Amino acid sequence: MKLKEIPVSIYTSIKLSSLSVKSIISETKEEIPVIVSLTSIPERLQTLHLTILSILNQDVRPKKIILWLHESLKNKIPNKLSVLESDLFQIMYSDLTCSHRKLIHSLELFPKEIIITCDDDMMYRSNWLRLLYEEHKVHPKDIIGNQTRYIRYTKEGEIQPYRNWIYDDGITYNKSAVIPIGAEGVLYPPKKLSDTTTNSKLFLALAPKADDLWFKAMALLNGTNSILAKNRAETPIPILGSQKYSLKKSNIGGDKNRTQWLALTQHFNIKPETFL
Repeated sequence: MKLKEIPVSIYTSIKLSSLSVKSIISETKEEIPVIVSLTSIPERLQTLHLTILSILNQDVRPKKIILWLHESLKNKIPNKLSVLESDLFQIMYSDLTCSHRKLIHSLELFPKEIIITCDDDMMYRSNWLRLLYEEHKVHPKDIIGNQTRYIRYTKEGEIQPYRNWIYDDGITYNKSAVIPIGAEGVLYPPKKLSDTTTNSKLFLALAPKADDLWFKAMALLNGTNSILAKNRAETPIPILGSQKYSLKKSNIGGDKNRTQWLALTQHFNIKPETFL
């Protein structure tokens, strides 16, 4: 977290914590046809209620919010999180320990629904959900991310390091190279990922620590494009202390994203020409 973000994070945390749970759940709002799905880890349970409160406090209401946790946490839910449970917000459990569970189980439960995933260490602006859904109405066939990267290969067809996965005006733009990053929210229309998406043996073998890469490969196999939302909510506010535990250092610093992407493209025979 940047130094300048700390005061905003503290202020927003206090503001969300002061909300009446009963009022926030019972408030009359327009309901939009989306499922919000996320996951978390034990180290973030004490601050996770802030993320959930920020989703409950949106200016529109989703059909449901589902939090997927590992089954070992069934009796370890903090009261400030459990009191938020209702017909709208539900905690469900998985035997998976990887971050892929934020989406795959909801895909199985709600195959005909629009699913929006998000991270568990952020507080989302009140128009976040509405703007993503409005973007979907303009681009109903695309996966939409509030944050994306751009898969880069050299002219010789070699994958570049993940830190170089950004769009450069000097290259020809290719829709297939856009990859949504989960942190700020990703919208998945129904039936836009390959049927292989929920194959846990495969994603644990090929991309065990890179759910974003797995879902991108599954979109490519299904012929689905991903786009960056044009009308995005302001950047979510990080929760103070929640980002000590992250895959970012090992995946980016150790370039493990590149390694896992190579495994995916080789297994599914996704050619470099796809992105050039």
